[in-house]
Amino acid sequence: MRTNTAKYWTIAVLFVTATAATVWAHCQIPCGIYDDQMRIHLMEEHVTTIEKSMKEIEAGQNQNQTVRWVMNKEEHADQLTEIATYYFLAQRIKPEMDHYEENLKVLHQLIVYSMKAKQTTDLKNVEKLKELIHEFEHNYFGEKHQH
Repeated sequence: MRTNTAKYWTIAVLFVTATAATVWAHCQIPCGIYDDQMRIHLMEEHVTTIEKSMKEIEAGQNQNQTVRWVMNKEEHADQLTEIATYYFLAQRIKPEMDHYEENLKVLHQLIVYSMKAKQTTDLKNVEKLKELIHEFEHNYFGEKHQH
């Protein structure tokens, strides 16, 4: 009897986890609901949070706080990578677009520097991320876009 209960709880937890992950991510069906500028702003916010986390880590607070800042930095770097990968690369960047190859290169660099931001507290990586987001925004929206 106890084994069956454990099985049911395991299945329930797995179901809830899978459902929550699906709800959290932007849909990967052609829903047509896109807010590209909002995603750019989210990417900028993630970089700002990564930067603050790096500064707090370098400040050398107590060990518990440092661990929390490291986890925070890594979470925001992952979310930045997710926007670049699952939103822009998978859904928005198309071969027939203007600046297609430039967008691919910049998004790839963004993913690489996001990874580097996870690995270190070097603020040069943050500055590079800011530059890349600005470059991507300029390429993606074109000359007519107002910042």
